Amino acid sequence: MAEDQSHISIQMSDSSTNGNPGGQQPPPDSASKGGSTLTFHNICYHVKMKNGFLCCRKTVDKEVLRDINGIMRPGLNAILGPTGSGKSSLLDILAARKDPDGLSGDILINGAPQPANFKCTSGYVVQDDVVMGTLTVRENLKFSAALRLPKSVKEQEKNERVNRIIKELGLSKVADSKVGTQFTRGVSGGERKRTNIGMELITDPPILFLDEPTTGLDASTANAVLLLLKRMAKQGRTIIFSIHQPRYSIFRLFDNLTLLAAGRMLYHGPAQNAMEYFRSAGYECEAYNNPADFFLDVINGDSTALAMSETDKANAADNSEERIDCGKSLAEKLAEQYSNSTYYQETKATLESISLGNQKKTKAIFRQITYANSFCHQLKWVTRRAFKNLIGHPEASIAQLCIAVFLGLVIGAIFFGVKDDYTGIQNRVGALFFLTTDQCFTSISAIELFIVEKKIFIHEYISGYYRISVYFLSKLMADLIPIRTLPSIIFTCITYFMLGLKPKVEAFFIMMFTLMMVSYTATSMALAIATGHSTVSLANLLMTITFVFMMLFSGLLVNLTSIMSWLSWLKYFSIPQYGMTALQINELTGLNFCNSSSTTNVSANCPQMSQTWCTGEEYLKNQGIDASTWGLWQNHLALACMTVIFLIISYVKLHLMKKFS
Repeated sequence: MAEDQSHISIQMSDSSTNGNPGGQQPPPDSASKGGSTLTFHNICYHVKMKNGFLCCRKTVDKEVLRDINGIMRPGLNAILGPTGSGKSSLLDILAARKDPDGLSGDILINGAPQPANFKCTSGYVVQDDVVMGTLTVRENLKFSAALRLPKSVKEQEKNERVNRIIKELGLSKVADSKVGTQFTRGVSGGERKRTNIGMELITDPPILFLDEPTTGLDASTANAVLLLLKRMAKQGRTIIFSIHQPRYSIFRLFDNLTLLAAGRMLYHGPAQNAMEYFRSAGYECEAYNNPADFFLDVINGDSTALAMSETDKANAADNSEERIDCGKSLAEKLAEQYSNSTYYQETKATLESISLGNQKKTKAIFRQITYANSFCHQLKWVTRRAFKNLIGHPEASIAQLCIAVFLGLVIGAIFFGVKDDYTGIQNRVGALFFLTTDQCFTSISAIELFIVEKKIFIHEYISGYYRISVYFLSKLMADLIPIRTLPSIIFTCITYFMLGLKPKVEAFFIMMFTLMMVSYTATSMALAIATGHSTVSLANLLMTITFVFMMLFSGLLVNLTSIMSWLSWLKYFSIPQYGMTALQINELTGLNFCNSSSTTNVSANCPQMSQTWCTGEEYLKNQGIDASTWGLWQNHLALACMTVIFLIISYVKLHLMKKFS
């Protein structure tokens, strides 16, 4: 019934344009309708691509869009075309989300230059859903409202807006249900897509962009989403979206249609007039064929989709070889045909009249991002969401704690009750090596911190949700405190007393602090390596290789004083070396290994061992370790400096990460 009503309303609007072949009406008063009119003039876009391998790589300039002109008014504006036609690039350019390098032309909003922060004031729904799956539908919408609406808007008004959007989008039944992740079941695909749309509607944007809104949805759900967009368009909102191959019930909802192929515009005008335009060009749709499929068949040169007159067939036969030899030549021909049509001439005339009112030609700079709230307000909400997400994923945190308990018990059982004899040094050093190494390798899980949520971060940052520094600090607080600190405390409490290490309070807390510092440093190094990567496996491999290399210079597998001078400097880059050195100073200082009878017997057989390693200080000296207080704390200082350096590298990489398509 809803589809029929939409169909009737479209037919009525079409009848009003029959007197105008191009269907181009004067730009409406956007203020009265609530939407905006977006015009784009002479849009050209080139990208540089590298071909070949290694020294043979050459930079090639690829033309993505050429001389694209058009008008997007309040209503449903569809951009249709085959794969590689440039429809997603055009959508991103209109939404100010494309890298401006290689871009030329002008984009006007209601006849005025496009604001530099247009991407923050408009709405953009990406093709891949970017909602936090561990939160409920309502929590996601409230997060968007808290960060995108200014602080001057009262909390009650924000909640009312959230409730209104939930009702308008038909999400009332699932408002308090979790969206769902790849591990936990949540709302349906259509409800998830509507949640994405709702997060963009929070700011009530006059223009809403959607990239392939039907991707991943079944036919019925896709139709429901487009009916929702149609209802929004009837309220005066300008909706611009790219779509690949919609079915007829979706196609008939379109108000305006833009056809692209090989970066050229083949048609731009009322969607319901497109069939007549192609018929006048010699291409007639077969009975019962979907118009969208027909257009794509024509673009691709599929003659089975054509039912033309004998004269048209003869003309088509003359050009058949050209179509087969070069698929792009057909797109060029159709583009030239459109440039000579009445539709293009009327569109061009309207665009020229708008350009005259804007004498100042501008090339929009898309990099400016404005924020609606302060740093502290952003930090509070983003950190709160990070902790909610952590609670929603208890597997990771609980697994980390369980592993700490398990390994602590295993190490405690293996090295249980170390003695003050000739075995005591070996067991103590072996246990401390295992503790330090474990802290390093368990920190590898931090590589997912900025990889798993990469798409969410890029979308929210570009849309003006929060600053990069806010996101960075919130992730650190949500990861370092529960995931790195608590396991270190548990690890120390179990192993320290099971091993029977030095019975001094300060020694216990120094060991705990050292293990925490090792974990922090290893985690920060993981972030420095992983930030900017798109795959976890590559970052995981780099981390593993790095830690294995560092283990060689930890001080157990090789005596560091015996390494050649031109290689010995590598020990200063080893995280386990600083941690193990501090733990050895803390534990071995003040211990005497020459008092027990077993040591006396061994000393009689091997007096050299007794003479060399009778005390902990002697052993440390043999290893080239300074056993003084400064020798202890300089290792902590080194770990702290490495942590700061790695975090700075991670932040800089996050800041420089490519955020435009």
